[in-house]
Amino acid sequence: MKLDKYTVGKRYGKALFELAIEKQEADSVYQDLLKLREIFHEVPELGDILSDVRLEPYEKDEIMKQLVTGFDGTIKNFLYVVYNYSRMIDLLLMIDEYERRYDEHKSLLLGTALTAVPLTKEQHQLMEEKAAKLLGYEQANLINLIDPDIVGGVIIEANYKVIDGSIHKQLERIQELLLK
Repeated sequence: MKLDKYTVGKRYGKALFELAIEKQEADSVYQDLLKLREIFHEVPELGDILSDVRLEPYEKDEIMKQLVTGFDGTIKNFLYVVYNYSRMIDLLLMIDEYERRYDEHKSLLLGTALTAVPLTKEQHQLMEEKAAKLLGYEQANLINLIDPDIVGGVIIEANYKVIDGSIHKQLERIQELLLK
């Protein structure tokens, strides 16, 4: 049975995270993965190239040698495992899964806060504190997005949950009640 790339990404990301926790390297591995993500964003075709069967192995080995130069230990070994299984094309999905688990481990909530107008620094900080507390996290990091259509209030989306406290939604509820 052929696994889809998301399943592969989750499995490899999970395995790397568990290994990093076991070796007490979760933070340093995370920093290395952020560097790797940057490299893959700068050269988007890198995963394709390193997974391409049409390229000669020595050509890919040479590219791989360049890639792992800045890394050692756990990450270097991980990259070679991924490379040897021809899964470099799925590396960004693996990094995403590691990051998801890392943030969960750090009790960090990541998401967005949609408001009608930009929040002040103080409002933003207060919003993050309330969202973290409400959803059971120690800390929240919310990106403030603007959408005047919500009229007022806020819509928070984080970890597959949506808290809709917009005035637009409240008006919709009132309208539904009136139409009953």
